[in-house]
Amino acid sequence: MRSYVNVFILLPLLLVGGTALRPGIKANAPANTIAAKPGTDLKDGLAFLNLVRQNPAKYGTEFGIDLSAMKPNIALTWNDTLAKVAQAKAMDMATRGYFDHVDPDGNGMNIKIAEAGYSLLQSWTTPRSQNYFESLGAGYRDINDAIKNLIIDAGTPSLGHRLHLLGQGDFWNNCYDIGIGEARVSGAPYSSYYSFIIAKHKF
Repeated sequence: MRSYVNVFILLPLLLVGGTALRPGIKANAPANTIAAKPGTDLKDGLAFLNLVRQNPAKYGTEFGIDLSAMKPNIALTWNDTLAKVAQAKAMDMATRGYFDHVDPDGNGMNIKIAEAGYSLLQSWTTPRSQNYFESLGAGYRDINDAIKNLIIDAGTPSLGHRLHLLGQGDFWNNCYDIGIGEARVSGAPYSSYYSFIIAKHKF
C-alpha cells in the first residue's frame, strides 16, 4: 500500500490502481447476485458522519478505535452537484465492474466534478486522472456501515479514508461540501458501491 503525494501542493492524494486496497479505496465482501435496496438514506448517512466529525473521540470509543487525536470539525453541507457525480460514479463502477478512482476512460474525480459545474482550480484538473476529493467503499451493508468502516480504516497504514472523512490535515480540514453515491446492481463484483466526495472550490 502506498500514499501518493502531489509534489506541487504537497497534498496527500487518494489514488489507487485496480482493486488493490490503497488509501482512498476499500472493499469488503463480494457481491450477492440479488440487488438490494439501500438500508439507510444517504442524507441520514451525512447526518451520521457529521456527528462523528463533531465528536470523534466519543465515536472512536464506540467503533473500538482511538480518535482522541482527531480534532472536531465543521458539519458538511449536502451539495447536489457533488451528489449527482458521486451517484453516477457508484453506478458506473457497479455496471462496468471496476473499483477505482479512475474510470476505464482515464477520468478521475477532479475532472468529473469540474465538468459537472463544481468549480475547481484549473491546476487541479490535470492530468485528467487526478483525484483529491473522493473516498470509495464497496461491499458494505448500508451507508452507515460504510462510513464506520472507512473511518476505522483497518489495513490502511496511511489512514487516508479516516483523514478524508473526518477532515483532518491542512487540505481537508476546510472542505465543506459533500455528495454521496450508492449503487447496488445484481451480478456486480460487490454487493454495494459507495462514492464519498468531500470538496472545496480552492485551497
